[in-house]
Amino acid sequence: MSEASAPVAIVTGGARGLGRAITLALLEDGYDVHICGRREPDALPSTGGHSAVFTACDVRDAGAARAFVDGVAEQAGRLDLLVNNAGGSPQADAATASPRFSEAIVALNLLAPLHMAQAAHRWMAQAGGGCIVNIASVSGQRPSPGTAIYGAAKAGVISLTQSLAQEWAPHIRVNTLVLGLMQTDDGEGTYGPPSTQAAIATSIPLGRFGAGQDVAGAIRFLASPAASWISGAALTVDGGGERPLFLDLVARGVA
Repeated sequence: MSEASAPVAIVTGGARGLGRAITLALLEDGYDVHICGRREPDALPSTGGHSAVFTACDVRDAGAARAFVDGVAEQAGRLDLLVNNAGGSPQADAATASPRFSEAIVALNLLAPLHMAQAAHRWMAQAGGGCIVNIASVSGQRPSPGTAIYGAAKAGVISLTQSLAQEWAPHIRVNTLVLGLMQTDDGEGTYGPPSTQAAIATSIPLGRFGAGQDVAGAIRFLASPAASWISGAALTVDGGGERPLFLDLVARGVA
């Protein structure tokens, strides 16, 4: 694939964690990858002599998101793939979460993907096609105590994906990944000490937390010609799901 014809991808939050794994996979596949975040990373994702291009951007700001996307597409002359990866939330008690906190979580996890998708739509529509992949969570499909606002926002992402897939068909495909328990940069902060993490992993049918390459592999598929008739899908990437607690209680004779 020549440099002049290389497809162009944008990955929000593409410098760290899952985003970094996604960026590296797309670089390996020959994409010119542009990433963004509020702060420039210490090291850009790089492989095979090719590095991602970083732009500082707060994707919660619709104007900043549009300027970022326009800058990438104008320079490259195309935009083939958008991955709305940026997101997340600390633990927060729903009864006492401040309005400012709630608005910030919704802005990052729901409105930012919308802003980026709207900005990408203009370029993809003009070019006659493109692919958008949103990142959601099982928190958007089941109760999410401790992160209720985040869960509600991710439920919105799944709904948004389905609506955009119909509005923007037939040339722009829009899908979402529904992620289960993923290994993070701060594993102990998220899941507790290694012993607790090991116990949690045994509750996952495939026996481990998800990793960046698992997410990247799903995105590679959804962005490929093999998925050309897939749009509006919520592809669950969760290692087989979370085991219902009552089964363990029954097994121990508690229930």
